[in-house]
Amino acid sequence: MNQPQRYSASYSQRPVFETPASPNIQAILERSLLGEELSVQDACALFATSGSDADAVLEVADKVRQKRTGDVGTFVVTRNINFTNVCYMGCRFCNFAKEKGDKEAEFLTVEQVADRAEEAWQRGATEVCIQGGLHPDIDADYYRNLIKAVKARVPNIHIHAFSPFEIWYGCKKARLEPEVFLAQLKTLGLGSIPGTAAEILDTDIRKQLTKNKLTTNEWVRIVKAAHSVGVKTTSTIMYGHVDQPIHWANHLKLLRDIQKETGGFTEFVPLGFIHYETPLYNDNPDKVRPGPTQDEHFKMHAIARLMLQGHIDNIQASWVKMGPDVAAKMLRSGANDLGGTLMNESISRAAGATHGQEVTPSDMIANIQAAGLKAVQRNTAYGVVESFPSSVTLQRIPMMGVV
Repeated sequence: MNQPQRYSASYSQRPVFETPASPNIQAILERSLLGEELSVQDACALFATSGSDADAVLEVADKVRQKRTGDVGTFVVTRNINFTNVCYMGCRFCNFAKEKGDKEAEFLTVEQVADRAEEAWQRGATEVCIQGGLHPDIDADYYRNLIKAVKARVPNIHIHAFSPFEIWYGCKKARLEPEVFLAQLKTLGLGSIPGTAAEILDTDIRKQLTKNKLTTNEWVRIVKAAHSVGVKTTSTIMYGHVDQPIHWANHLKLLRDIQKETGGFTEFVPLGFIHYETPLYNDNPDKVRPGPTQDEHFKMHAIARLMLQGHIDNIQASWVKMGPDVAAKMLRSGANDLGGTLMNESISRAAGATHGQEVTPSDMIANIQAAGLKAVQRNTAYGVVESFPSSVTLQRIPMMGVV
């Protein structure tokens, strides 16, 4: 399923690229241009590049992006609705969670969530992204009632909701297997689920981040269950804390393996760790990195493009994590999507992110056009809502020149 296409027919001779690279890196990149599958070892070699080797990685990622998705940059008009910030899971990378009874604690009723969804629809959103903490008062019916309330109010909006951790929690509350619970939610109107709560799909790393409360196997189980009942998901990684490139490469391979089996991922979204207000960093500043470097941001998007090509071909750059300007530059380094306009964003801001709550559609269009691409407003499934012609042509900027 979803086997990668080869591009050798596009080249009369060996594939070439402009930026000089050392022999080993050049060999890996040439194979990427031919659509061949990269190994974990190949990915680690690319993550270790510097100088012109690193610039060559970005150049080839841009070429592969063009071959896989064309000269198009996409975005979706959506609204984030965080229905509760109460959570007792104790994830150390998170500063969003509050205890029940805190003056800042919030738990929306299903009608309040529906109010926000209706407002989003009136403002042009095609999607609402609904997530929340694992509140102890959530009962067996809360997630189902939430879907019903939103669909009753806004029948045509796409509901993108509930991380695998929330699905795991809902299954526990409802005493149902994931396939059964997810099939019920789909019948009620759930359109897709965000593939968050992945963090790094490595047991040792997860123990440091979350005490392994949602294990790698449980995350994979729930994602596969969603795909098995026809509920698509995104896929993510959160990087730049206690992890290393070998963990990133293994994570990408695992996602690729799942996609080969199920075909259920719509996109891959790299999410850089925001450190400022998190216990993980503040309690261990000598052991925990303060998020990824800008070079690592560029490499992550580029190498994901090369490693996932033909399997997960939509690579999203998160303006919430990196800022709109840097995210737009990712469009010429492997990414093809800028994500959502959001309207509200709470989780990254709670951790100390400073890039605001909303980017307007006109901002998205301008950023995509500044990268020399045609801007397209998409829906959740990457169908075209509206296209906007490109008005600017911009040469790809080498990684080392954007700091």
